[in-house]
Amino acid sequence: MGNSALKAHLETAQKTGVFQLTGKGLTEFPEDLQKLTSNLRTIDLSNNKIELLPPLIGKFSFLKSLALNNNKLTALPEELCKLKKLETLHLNGNHLRQLPAAFGQLSALKTLSLSGNQLRTVPTQLSGLRHLDVVDLSKNQIQNVPDTVGELQAIELNLNQNQISQISVHISHCPRLKVLRLEENCLELSMLPQSILSDSQISLLAVEGNLFEIKKLRELEGYDKVCVLFCFVLFWGILSFFKKLLVKSLLRILSIYAGE
Repeated sequence: MGNSALKAHLETAQKTGVFQLTGKGLTEFPEDLQKLTSNLRTIDLSNNKIELLPPLIGKFSFLKSLALNNNKLTALPEELCKLKKLETLHLNGNHLRQLPAAFGQLSALKTLSLSGNQLRTVPTQLSGLRHLDVVDLSKNQIQNVPDTVGELQAIELNLNQNQISQISVHISHCPRLKVLRLEENCLELSMLPQSILSDSQISLLAVEGNLFEIKKLRELEGYDKVCVLFCFVLFWGILSFFKKLLVKSLLRILSIYAGE
């Protein structure tokens, strides 16, 4: 990208507080952005080739949203944890194996997306994030969910498409967790804590694609709480199918009349 084009983006960002430069083949974080540390509320550098997030990221004290999806990041600087106003962090499709030790200091964080990285466990730092609503850790290499998950404050936790074979019973202690996604993992039914059904706040449990049949859940205490959900999902799927079928039929009839 030429200097004139970058300059134009910087001028726009100075006025709007939003800097978006996606899919431009950038190999590094634009240094000129440090001129706007007090202006920017949103930075989106997704779909580039950035390998390193520099320490200067910690200077963007008013930043609320940061997106670096589909880059080549292998680590995050500790300075990132200085962003006390950051509410949304999207880092999908990178090569991250862990989070900075001080990650729990991102006190305003509400949404965290780390899908498609190389995490091997649920980061313990997440337990310190009191305003966290949604956590996406799908498509990583997570094999187990540790006891510290019980302190997680999130409303939704997505662990789809990992390698999970064990889940701590403490997951049922999560005070706000309503949605738990565990699809396409390596769970045996015996490794799914019964307390998830009988003694938790979870109202939506997605476990398709594991090493047991969904109907086996009926053997667990508390199944009735989620049975309604499964029935509703099934009913809604059937309803949607017939709705599409009806629309196609009507269009076919209309085309016949139009031909006449």
